[in-house]
Amino acid sequence: MTMVTEFSQSDHQFMQRAIELAALGRYTTTPNPNVGCVIVKDNQIIGEGYHRQAGGPHAEVFALRQAGAAAVGATAYATLEPCSHFGRTPPCADALITAGLSRVVVAMQDPNPKVAGTGVARIRAAGILVDVGLLALQAEALNPGFLHKMRTKQPYVRLKLACSTDGKVALANGQSQWLTGAAAREDVQLFRAQSCAILSTAETVKADKALLNVRSEAVTCLENGDIRQPLRVILDRRCRLTGHEPLFQQSGDILLCHAGPAEEWPELASVSPHSSLQVTRLRLGLDAVGQLDLKELLTMLGSRQINLLWVEAGSSLATSFWQQQLIDELVLYQAPLLLGADAMPLLKAGGLQQLSQAPRWQWQDVRQVGADLRLTALLKTGATPE
Repeated sequence: MTMVTEFSQSDHQFMQRAIELAALGRYTTTPNPNVGCVIVKDNQIIGEGYHRQAGGPHAEVFALRQAGAAAVGATAYATLEPCSHFGRTPPCADALITAGLSRVVVAMQDPNPKVAGTGVARIRAAGILVDVGLLALQAEALNPGFLHKMRTKQPYVRLKLACSTDGKVALANGQSQWLTGAAAREDVQLFRAQSCAILSTAETVKADKALLNVRSEAVTCLENGDIRQPLRVILDRRCRLTGHEPLFQQSGDILLCHAGPAEEWPELASVSPHSSLQVTRLRLGLDAVGQLDLKELLTMLGSRQINLLWVEAGSSLATSFWQQQLIDELVLYQAPLLLGADAMPLLKAGGLQQLSQAPRWQWQDVRQVGADLRLTALLKTGATPE
């Protein structure tokens, strides 16, 4: 019979603090998860920390440094199972053992095969009490990309769309800037900053002169003072981009996805002022309708440590993701406008004959951002109409 741990009100309070700390690293830790840790003795916090960026100390290390010798006999609260392997840093499980703690409370087990229960097992083997499962859902929400990638080997796909109240994305003549207001556009910047990569198309880059980078003062910088720029992944099946586009004038690496043999790809102009900019090309196969194979792309990105993919393009790419059921989360900005019947629709596909054929979504959050609404939804698998 499995015993269920009864956590105290204080346990909840201290783990909630660890979750708040973990969220502070949401713009800088990729591809590592966001993790927070709090060390408590005599019902007082004596050390706390969070993982700040990949390659740097983990949350437990910062908390133990602050606690010092007082950590002996204390309790640690960690939002993710302490690591048990040597990576770029030593195992946090060993650090907690060495510090002489009496108890460790873990929100959730780490699905990383290199950990996956071994961190908890090692700490227990050292005679330290370990309780697992406190505020697990909140801890899961800290790392949708990391956890999804570890479980499926593919990125978590977050699709961004913007439309009018009547579900249109542009006027009949193609005009769409700016459908939403400044507050919504700043909100998009924060979503970009949490992503490992941003996916768009050559059509969007050329039509909108899109930069697809992060340029917000609200984003936490890396230790060197720079904003961490997500990889920009551009679907360019026909090699339309030349290297002169504004996209190539910004910091942040670029992955251009083409079809056809590499010897047919034209050279790009070298006009970027950023010497560190790296442009890589990737050949993808075509799907059944002659478009770049999105499933193959997701597999390739997963192999490149891309945990969370932010998709930001026009209705054609959004339709492809929707038709192939590749969307994990929908972020929809809705402007208080009515554009009329001749305006361009949110999705281009149709053909449904029954309402039961349409995938149902489950709203996770609805809020006003400036003058617009932001609706966040997850695909509701296995649902039937009510």
